[in-house]
Formats: sequence, C-alpha cells, structure tokens
Amino acid sequence: MDLKKAQAMLANAELIHSESVVQGAVAEVAAAIRERLADKYPLVLCVMTGGVVFCGQLLTKLDFPLDFDYLHATRYGPETQGGKISWRSAPWTSVKGRSVLVVDDILDEGVTLAAVKESLRRMGAEEVLTVVFADKLNGKEKPIVADFIGLTVPDRFVFGFGMDAGGVWRNLPAIYAMKDDA
Repeated sequence: MDLKKAQAMLANAELIHSESVVQGAVAEVAAAIRERLADKYPLVLCVMTGGVVFCGQLLTKLDFPLDFDYLHATRYGPETQGGKISWRSAPWTSVKGRSVLVVDDILDEGVTLAAVKESLRRMGAEEVLTVVFADKLNGKEKPIVADFIGLTVPDRFVFGFGMDAGGVWRNLPAIYAMKDDA
C-alpha cells in the first residue's frame, strides 16, 4: 500500500472508539486481570502482531510479578478475510503447569484463539485465560469466549490499536471502521 492510499483509507474511515474510550477499556481490563491473576505469577503471551499494541499497554498496568513471551499464529496476513491458520512461532517459555494469559487484538470468528488455547493446554498449561481488546459483534457462534474483553466492535472491518488495514494503521490510538468492506 502506498502513502496516499493509506491516508485516503483513514480519511474515509469512521471513528468507532475514541482514544479516551480505548484507554479506559485498557484500564478496566487490567483491573479485572489484576483481580484474577495477581497471586498466580502468570505467563503472559502476546499474540503477534495484532496483540502487540494492546499487550504493551496492558503490561504497564499489571503491577504483579509475571513472565512474558509471545507466539505468532494468524489467519490473515495482508487480507481482510480469514483463511487457513499459520503457526509462525510458538512460545519460547514453557507453559507446563503455568497459569497463562493469552493477549490478542480481536476476537473475530474465534478460530485462531481457540486453536491457540487448545495448543497451550496440550503443552501442559494449568489454565489458559484469554483477553482480547475487541470482540466483534458478528452474530456468529464462536468456538471460544474471551475471559476478558476490552470493547465490542460492529461487524465491519476495523483497524487501529494493533489491528491493521492492508498492513497499515496498527499504530492508531483509536478504533476505526472502513466505510466499505470491499
């Protein structure tokens, strides 16, 4: 994508959640996680690459001991529609016997997150909790319900705060939706 196309995409997008709403949601999710995991010494796993913005901001609000690592499983790439799951990197830190918190950007259809959770269970995690920044209200039955949810978003292609559109705009502090889901 070139600069002009990226700028036009944002100019033609609709603001769904402002930066202040996003930051409030991060604080609320962090409070709920602190209540649930502060005495567990959990392993926090960021799902790359979409989860990196949310996870980075969330980590600064978790004032208890934890280990941190990442994994990379995706169904998207540069496309706006999900496809086959691609496992690019497993966590380097052992999950065996651990309370694990998986941090991701969005729960769309839930297939990727459900597969990640099942894989971590097979690897010996004592418990696997999930947190997503956005839960898409798409009306579909999902194979997983996140344990912690920041915000809900409409059944449209959304971007910002870690979620990209054609590879750009993960760095936006707010959430936007494309006016045309083309």
